[in-house]
Amino acid sequence: MNYIDQLDTYLLEDYFANLGKAIVQQMLELYIKQSALYLKEIYQTIEDESQSKWEEQCHKMKGAAGSIGLVKVHAKLVAIEKSTDNWEVNKRYFDELCNVNQVSIENFSQWLLEK
Repeated sequence: MNYIDQLDTYLLEDYFANLGKAIVQQMLELYIKQSALYLKEIYQTIEDESQSKWEEQCHKMKGAAGSIGLVKVHAKLVAIEKSTDNWEVNKRYFDELCNVNQVSIENFSQWLLEK
């Protein structure tokens, strides 16, 4: 399967070569847990209608996604982090982010299975 549009395979291959499969698997598991927390926090910013918290929480998740090579998640967060759209639009962005995150996690898992 071609993961080039979802994953930074160069980064992941480097991690794999230098750290081994078990560590890369742990990185993914940690990201899954952490991203669930980030998504919960981002959703709370929508309920609170807090622009500063929206940016802060999106920024945190953006860093985490980038560090494990989730290209689409990172790009989505770059696109929405500074959004000053109304909260209904931000809610749609959040839903899109959740979907992209889930697909990216599935792609990472599949990539790892094929190693």
